[in-house]
Amino acid sequence: MNTIIKKPLITEKATMDSEMNNRFTFVVDHRANKIEIKKAVENMYDVTVEAVRTMNYGGGKPSVKFTNKGIVEQRSSKFKKAIVTVAEGETIDLFTNV
Repeated sequence: MNTIIKKPLITEKATMDSEMNNRFTFVVDHRANKIEIKKAVENMYDVTVEAVRTMNYGGGKPSVKFTNKGIVEQRSSKFKKAIVTVAEGETIDLFTNV
């Protein structure tokens, strides 16, 4: 696995969670486990990670589209989301490279 962390996920809910609860959300490789995610975040941002929660999205039941060529089934793209809790007093600045 070349890159475990693909990108930070910046939404309204994720931003509020990072400000209130010191939790940061990332889109990660779908093959990565919690231990690999923890090591990658600690190495990339120089913080202490207390907990990692992961969720798998996408795939599953295909959506059906009715087109001129007939009925087309298409699955949504799969991705994995990780919510990382950082130690008290530490933070990750996600907006420095923007």
